[in-house]
Amino acid sequence: MRRARRIEKVPPYLFAEMDRKRREAVARGVDVISLGIGDPDLPTPDFIVDRLVHEARDPATHHYPPYEGTVVFRQAVATYYGRRFGVDLDPDREVMALIGSKEGLAHLIWAFVDPGDAVLVPDPGYPVYGTHALLAGGTVVPLPLRPELDFLADLEAVTAEDRHRAKMMFLCYPNNPTAGTADIGFFRRAVEFARDSDTLLVNDSAYVEVTFDNYEAPSVLQVRGAKDVAVEFGSLSKPFNMTGWRLGYAVGNPEAISALGIIKTNTDSGQFEAIQRAGAEALTSPAAREAIRRMRGIYQRRRDVAVETLTRLGCPVRRPRGSFYVWAPVPAGYTSAAFAAHVLEAAGVIITPGSAYGARGEGYFRISLTVPDARLDEAFRRLAACVTW
Repeated sequence: MRRARRIEKVPPYLFAEMDRKRREAVARGVDVISLGIGDPDLPTPDFIVDRLVHEARDPATHHYPPYEGTVVFRQAVATYYGRRFGVDLDPDREVMALIGSKEGLAHLIWAFVDPGDAVLVPDPGYPVYGTHALLAGGTVVPLPLRPELDFLADLEAVTAEDRHRAKMMFLCYPNNPTAGTADIGFFRRAVEFARDSDTLLVNDSAYVEVTFDNYEAPSVLQVRGAKDVAVEFGSLSKPFNMTGWRLGYAVGNPEAISALGIIKTNTDSGQFEAIQRAGAEALTSPAAREAIRRMRGIYQRRRDVAVETLTRLGCPVRRPRGSFYVWAPVPAGYTSAAFAAHVLEAAGVIITPGSAYGARGEGYFRISLTVPDARLDEAFRRLAACVTW
């Protein structure tokens, strides 16, 4: 059989490779602690699970759902945006339900990118942006995230030619993998950039509720006129520990939402309606704020443990205000991949090499804080025994 040539350019998916290495180590008898994948160890809050159980018993939810998402879920997203960001959304034209935000991010690229089109992709950045740009025949143009700019995208680094060629520009704040955060001033500059270059601005806001130290992450749609040029993707995975539920949303520019719908209606049949009803509960219930407050407190304690331990080991690590990741430089003499391999071999701990996120990720590694406190403490005890900076 002959595979399509388009997949020849696509490297193995990062987290699938990490899972393979974990299984191999476990098979050798290693007690592996994975600080690699950002999959919350915390359970989905009871009020959401209870709603799912109730709704799943309703036979009306057992049929195909509406392609664009149920009215109840889309209205809940609009209500959340109004309460959280002061942004008005039309649930019929400016909101679409997704089977997790990952599929929506990928499908939007297919709705806009023709062969040869340029796509501005954060470097370092979540691999899905660049991978699907390549699959669609586009050209990936790295958008530098520089530590001296606190990992905000360096919009000034984009050449005039690339501005003219770019169909789409991806951002992600709070950022994966660097844990960088943005303020509304940066989003204003990004919206102006998109308008001046006739580029669709896409902000991946999966971690918008995972913030610390009284920082509240903004939405790009809070910028006046942002809906003319921008869409934003959100997920219930991180704020409510619902990664396995696969529920997210796209909001913003109605033309972009409509184009995304063309791809989705020809690709999938939507998310189980009972899950959408439970998702609406998550977004609108008074219990949601307490659940988010509790989640933030747990990750903030874990962040402090990680930062204080790495600092004690001599690592010049930043204290992040958002996401549940810590992004730090590897010790001198190591590449990112070599350091990750050393930590797995010597400590039985999986970390993510920064190079997996792009050329500018070389020299860094990422730690995910999504393991129980006792296992996190053990992981850092092992690191301290085999690593110094």
